[in-house]
Amino acid sequence: MIEYENLGKLNKSFFDGYKKSFEQVLDSGWYILGNQVAEFEKEFASFCGAKYCIGVANGLDALTISLKAFDFPAGSEVLVPSNTYIATILAIVNANLKPVLVEPELETYNIDVSKIEKAITSKTKAIMPVHLYGRMANMPAVIEIAKKYNLKIVEDAAQAHNASINGKKVGSWGDFTAFSFYPTKNLGALGDAGAITTNNEELYNKVKAMRNYGSNIKYHNEYIGMNSRLSEVQASFLRIKLKKLEEITQHKEKLADIYYSMLKDTGFILPAKIEGYRHVYHIFNIRSEKRDELKSFLLENGVKTEIHYPIAPNKQIAMKGILDGFETPIAEEIHNTTLSLPISYFHTEQDIKQVCEVLRKFSTK
Repeated sequence: MIEYENLGKLNKSFFDGYKKSFEQVLDSGWYILGNQVAEFEKEFASFCGAKYCIGVANGLDALTISLKAFDFPAGSEVLVPSNTYIATILAIVNANLKPVLVEPELETYNIDVSKIEKAITSKTKAIMPVHLYGRMANMPAVIEIAKKYNLKIVEDAAQAHNASINGKKVGSWGDFTAFSFYPTKNLGALGDAGAITTNNEELYNKVKAMRNYGSNIKYHNEYIGMNSRLSEVQASFLRIKLKKLEEITQHKEKLADIYYSMLKDTGFILPAKIEGYRHVYHIFNIRSEKRDELKSFLLENGVKTEIHYPIAPNKQIAMKGILDGFETPIAEEIHNTTLSLPISYFHTEQDIKQVCEVLRKFSTK
């Protein structure tokens, strides 16, 4: 059986380093906002080409805190792609703001920049592009529109660590970029973890306080904050894996090349290749009108897959009364046809070739 993911196998090569770093944290006696977090923040900011990084508890908090830092009036509108994961929408709602859905491009699965201006109203305050599956949205165009309408940009880069456009990495483009280090991510911790990057010193100081009860000085609270702090232990693990992130990315690119080569004439819709965009393949998705039948066929033939994501946000029960009235045929087409194939750091080239052979059998049925 070729597993879709196995976190034990994924992290096995890091275990020795993890054990040593855990003992160092344990012996230090400092478990909250200590040296490991401070050093990871410096290292990750440098990696992204950003001036500042703030470690937080998870990716959802990274998005929510970023939005709250702007102090937008309650009910202000934030533009967001209609096919994103629900966390992006939840962050907007939790910040007491209104999500406004914008359809994605069917080619890239990222927000369709040609549709952004039509969605802007007098209440629009921000754009939240999502770099879905590991490829960045069209940030040059997003930034141009944001400047034209004086809008803020909060990027959801939960799936896009090390992605870039013409060499400029994710984490260095918008007012804020929010990252998740959930264990399955290309840069994954061994539990929940997240971070925010920014180039704005004033916003950095504010968010740094907001993640810690609104306080930069103990018992002095400047802002309405929350308890969302990156763990010292997780930061120590992330520091180890960050050194290997480029290697992880290159391995995934090699596996993706096999998919492109062996599936090019099968009729499956493969991820588009866009010049200048580095896709880091957190997820390698294909699309098929027979998605559910294909998923079952793969499982019967020893290949596990996932669906990211089966239900559009505006079709979720929790979003009744919040996302009513939005027509999202493109998002729904993606949700109804997408299938995520194995592409983990632990997978071998032979694993992927075997997956492709099964896929080719299905395509000739």
